[in-house]
Amino acid sequence: MFDSCRISTAAMANVWGDLDLLLDSPSSLTVTSTARGTIKEKAGFKAAEDVVALRKAIEGIGTTEKTLVEVLTGRSNAQRQLICKAYQEAANRTLVDDLKGDTHGDFEDLLVALVTPPALFDCHEVIRATKGPGTTEEILTEIFASRSNKQIKALSDAYLAETGRSMTHDLKSEVSGDYATTLLILAEGKRDESTNVDPAKAKADAKALYEAGEKKWGTDESKFIDVLCHRSVPQLRQTLVEYKALSNKTLQESIEREMSGNLEDLLVAIVKCVKSVPAYLAERLFKSMKGVGTTESTLTRIMVGRSEMDMLDIRAEFKKLFGCSLYSTIKSETAGSYGQALLNLCGEDD
Repeated sequence: MFDSCRISTAAMANVWGDLDLLLDSPSSLTVTSTARGTIKEKAGFKAAEDVVALRKAIEGIGTTEKTLVEVLTGRSNAQRQLICKAYQEAANRTLVDDLKGDTHGDFEDLLVALVTPPALFDCHEVIRATKGPGTTEEILTEIFASRSNKQIKALSDAYLAETGRSMTHDLKSEVSGDYATTLLILAEGKRDESTNVDPAKAKADAKALYEAGEKKWGTDESKFIDVLCHRSVPQLRQTLVEYKALSNKTLQESIEREMSGNLEDLLVAIVKCVKSVPAYLAERLFKSMKGVGTTESTLTRIMVGRSEMDMLDIRAEFKKLFGCSLYSTIKSETAGSYGQALLNLCGEDD
């Protein structure tokens, strides 16, 4: 397992500790474009032709999984929505219901994710994280730390349409303490989006964070929450630089020293996403595949969710961090139609 990967602690420490190029690099938290995706609109797309192919694959004796993979990973999400509409008109059934009836397990989950609009897919993941006994904070942390204001607003609207309740109202009953305070601020999707940086404010925030953590007995978590949840990405990047200059440590190192549990995980995720969402998600993908067993739900969520956004950047960060390609790792850790669909979303080997 992971034969070709060098799990480089130095590289991992370096990607999170190196702030030299930080101030000038683009951020997925503020710029959501499809330029760095692997899945593009299919030229000459005809929904009716795809519906015929899908129905043949589903309605014949035994499901032709190869066709399902080729069609659904070879179209953009917007095109898949047109396929869903045409499918229902032609078959009098929804494509989602037919996929659920004819496939199963991780492969079914992946195909359903592919034909679900992105905001609704995020909404279903939030519901999955909060329903039943216990709450899966790990999923909530990943989603709310890595999404832009625009994505969180779309998720919130989808949640209201799906459940008839406000997302923040439901989250309040599922999480508690400082973790809840932080998550609920993020779930409002109101992070400052200004591109201007105030160097004096960055210095003052760095000093306040240092005094709230490293410099005092006990930690004032509220200061960390306030700064990390409200400041713009460019402002926070400047603050990270100032903090390291002041304390000789990165803010991430201080959070890891001073805090624990879900709050530590969420604040570290925010800091990582401020630096690089693709690097954060590359690390999440790696952790979902290493060790005993694979966390397919994490693999599916990230590979589907980022395939039209920044998968090329995630691939580059994965190679830089772990010394092997995302493609080869997926190939060695997954199998069958599920694995092939993931490889199609990944694009190619690096």
